[in-house]
Amino acid sequence: MPRPQMRMSGPVLDTDDVPALRRFYREFLGWTDEEGGPFWGRVRSPEGEKIEIQHEANFVRPVWPQGPGDQGMQLHLDIWVEDVAAGVAWCLECGGEEAATQPEGRDLDRLRVMLDPAGHPFCLWS
Repeated sequence: MPRPQMRMSGPVLDTDDVPALRRFYREFLGWTDEEGGPFWGRVRSPEGEKIEIQHEANFVRPVWPQGPGDQGMQLHLDIWVEDVAAGVAWCLECGGEEAATQPEGRDLDRLRVMLDPAGHPFCLWS
């Protein structure tokens, strides 16, 4: 059987507050907030990249780094930024936070783990 045509159309992030997470990614990335409401929405870049956000009634905030019994991240986003320190400052201004624990042995001028308002970890890197 030949492989059917397919393309990646996600990622989709779960949250208990769709409007707040859409607002964060719209402001942080400078993307357009597309249709949506309290249970689903998406933000899209001018180049067509997108993040979809959906409501999860039983959402549990992920913990990074994950400890025994913690809700761990299921995936994370890697976001390239020209200047990591400026990206961190902008993320904080938009409502994100810097993860308390950073990867050991990594150059923090080139890689920083951040958390969105729902706790999803993502990396700012250059």
